[in-house]
Amino acid sequence: MPTATTTPAANAKWLKKVKWDEHGLVPVIAQEAATGDILMFAWMNRDALARTVELGEAVYWSRSRKKLWHKGEESGHVQKVLEIRLDCDEDVVLLKVEQAGGIACHTGRHSCFFQKFDGADWQSVEPVLQDPDAIYTKPKKSK
Repeated sequence: MPTATTTPAANAKWLKKVKWDEHGLVPVIAQEAATGDILMFAWMNRDALARTVELGEAVYWSRSRKKLWHKGEESGHVQKVLEIRLDCDEDVVLLKVEQAGGIACHTGRHSCFFQKFDGADWQSVEPVLQDPDAIYTKPKKSK
């Protein structure tokens, strides 16, 4: 279960309308507003959605790291949120975003949905726009 500190906005009435799963999460689809391209899928908890509204930039919940993740915090590929929608069942959020740098995927591609099934196997159909090693270089720690 997410254990991030709850922001005051995380108790807002509009957040209570969202149907959170048993872990306090909701699935989120990020869509590029200008093209309609689906860029990525992620998760949010109440704090992440509240912070997204406060900042005007996408903030997700990282299930692997168990913490809030401001999209682009390491890569610089921030998602400016232009619109937030809730589906008819109130259990999926859609973010219409402007993607900084044109790269949403950690593989250096425009979209995380770059593999297409050709009837027999999965084929990469989008080019790598930037080498991930160049995007996620971290300074070496001195011993």
